[in-house]
Amino acid sequence: MYVPAANRVEDEQPIRAFVAQRGSATLVTVGPDGIPDATLLPILWESDLVVAHLSRANDHWRRITDGAAGLLIIQGPEAYVSPSWYPAKAEHGRVVPTWNYSAVHLRGPVTTYDDPEWLRTVVSELTDRHETGREHPWAVTDAPERFIEGQLRGIVGVCLRVESVEAKAKWSQNRSEADRVGVLAGLSDPAAKARIVSGSL
Repeated sequence: MYVPAANRVEDEQPIRAFVAQRGSATLVTVGPDGIPDATLLPILWESDLVVAHLSRANDHWRRITDGAAGLLIIQGPEAYVSPSWYPAKAEHGRVVPTWNYSAVHLRGPVTTYDDPEWLRTVVSELTDRHETGREHPWAVTDAPERFIEGQLRGIVGVCLRVESVEAKAKWSQNRSEADRVGVLAGLSDPAAKARIVSGSL
């Protein structure tokens, strides 16, 4: 990921908080034939490990050689920035459109897991993480045991050991204070907000 100095985030605490808040990542690996595979997964990042699971029907896991290089892409909010929002447009006109966004890339070796207890632990931890804060949180143990056993047979675990972290927050840091205020006002426009949150296929 290209990360200019003004956009680089190096403090581990906000990076981990960002990843936890997003809750998912796109796992990218390259199969034996050189063709890349990508799957969006709910994830948990603890210490230097990120754990997740894929559907057994998803051929991606079969194409992962244990220890092969992997990339997890965690994408945050993003938005088109119109040059019309910059006061600088009226001053000198030397402005162009851009795209603002936040992203974290985690790289490291990937391993798959087919152990039912490992999978149960990961599924339980993922569920607990995403059910936190609900008035009546659902737990894996709420479902019948035989049903859960069947569901676990339908997934395969995946783990990435984090060896490098890149984090980028591109939010007009290279613009003047007046231009940044203009971007905030532009993004607050209802039409702009609709474009930020939309994305249905």
